[in-house]
Amino acid sequence: MGVGSGSDRVTQTRDNMAIDGLHRAYRGPLLRFFSSRISDGGVAEDMVQQVFERLVQRGELDSIENAKGYIFRVAQSVITDHLRKTGSRRSHAHEEFDESVHGGVDFSPEHVLVKRERLARAMEILQALPERTRVIFVLRRLEGVKYQDIAARLGISVSAVEKHMERAVAQLAKGMDDRT
Repeated sequence: MGVGSGSDRVTQTRDNMAIDGLHRAYRGPLLRFFSSRISDGGVAEDMVQQVFERLVQRGELDSIENAKGYIFRVAQSVITDHLRKTGSRRSHAHEEFDESVHGGVDFSPEHVLVKRERLARAMEILQALPERTRVIFVLRRLEGVKYQDIAARLGISVSAVEKHMERAVAQLAKGMDDRT
C-alpha cells in the first residue's frame, strides 16, 4: 500500500463522520425548509438527499467554517435548480396518459392530413391578424401569460388586451368556419 492510500482512508473516515453528524443535525431543518417551499413531501425528501450528495461530492467537510450557512446555501441552490427544471419542463402542466380519455385518437393518414390542413388554415388566419393582436393572442393562448402581465409588457390597458383577444378569437372562429 502506498502512503497516499492511508491518508485517503483517514480523510474519507473523517468525511463520513462529518456527514453523519451534519445529517443528524440538519436533516429535519432541511426537510422543513424544502417542505415550506415545495408541496410534494417526496420531492422535499429527495432535495434533502441532494444537499447531502453535494456535500459528499465536495469533501473536506470538517473544513467548513459556517456549516449551517453553507448547508442552507447548498439547499437554496438545490431548490433553484429544481424550480428551473420544473419551470422549463412545465411538469405541472403534464397529464398522465389515460386509455379511457386518450385511447380513441385516430392517427390515420387521412385524419392527420385533415388536422394539418386545419392547423395551416389557423396559421394563415393568425398571420393575417394585425401584429399587436397576433402577439397578444400568442402570449395568452400559447404561452399562458396573464392579461395583466401582457398589458404591462405592452404598455396598454387590460381592457385593450381583452379586446385584442376577442378580435383574434372571432377571426379564428370565422376563418375556421368558412373552410369547414
